[in-house]
Amino acid sequence: MERFRLARALGDALAAPLGHLVAYGAPAAIAARLFDPAAGPGAAATAADHDAGPLWEVLATRHPWPVLAALPLPPEIRRLAAHTRALLGEDGDGGGVEEADGVEDEAGVPYRLRPWEDVGWERDTRVREYLPGGGARRALHLAPPTREGLGVIELPSPGARLTGLPATARLAALADWTTAVCVRGRATDAAAQLAAGPDVTGGQLPFAALYPALVHLASARRDRGAAQGRLAVRQLLVAMDCTATPGAAAVDALVGRLHCLAWTEPGDELRHLHLALEDPATGLAWALSGTTSEPA
Repeated sequence: MERFRLARALGDALAAPLGHLVAYGAPAAIAARLFDPAAGPGAAATAADHDAGPLWEVLATRHPWPVLAALPLPPEIRRLAAHTRALLGEDGDGGGVEEADGVEDEAGVPYRLRPWEDVGWERDTRVREYLPGGGARRALHLAPPTREGLGVIELPSPGARLTGLPATARLAALADWTTAVCVRGRATDAAAQLAAGPDVTGGQLPFAALYPALVHLASARRDRGAAQGRLAVRQLLVAMDCTATPGAAAVDALVGRLHCLAWTEPGDELRHLHLALEDPATGLAWALSGTTSEPA
């Protein structure tokens, strides 16, 4: 622990791998001291400290919530750890996150995953799998998730784009290798803005099938965890809904009415994402598209 604190205070690159080893292998009470502000100026880890992934996420994957809840973690770290355990399947049953911290966090985000958050992926693919000596493995979630059932879709001619909407900014902020646009129209109108040609291979999918790819897109950077990806996607949905009371019920209603389209491109690299989201209640549609050879 002292080696980590000294390395971090000095800006030594060894702080990251040392922090990983402590967060992964030390008893929970000792690992929690990584984030203790009493360690001195510059010596305590923050939510941004990372090696293969955030140190707080390493810690959160190593212990059940009743153990984590008893630790003196800073509020931000505690919140992210709680959402991580929720992604891994802990909820209000049997001493889970809700029992310790309530149904929602301070921002009104429910700890228990909504049904549409839970059904599209296996629990062991949601969060990085951290390794004892450093490094991590991560599942690959794409949009569309599979090419099975896709067909040729004829897109309309691209029309005018809408600019300045907060939801478009939220969508664009999910990753630096994708492009986001908004139009007044349907999902196909939005897709036409970014597709390589007038015809694409694609299909309509429920939002639940695209949700894993969006969460992983928003948490692909090594300094971001899956919990932050989940929170970013929720902020996106709240911005798309534009209601005065952006609670869980409003977000659920938006997800239920979204018309979603995903498509593929001939030049797709290993990681790719092409989707359009249409809200028939507002007449607005967004598209997000990109591909990269960078590993997840």
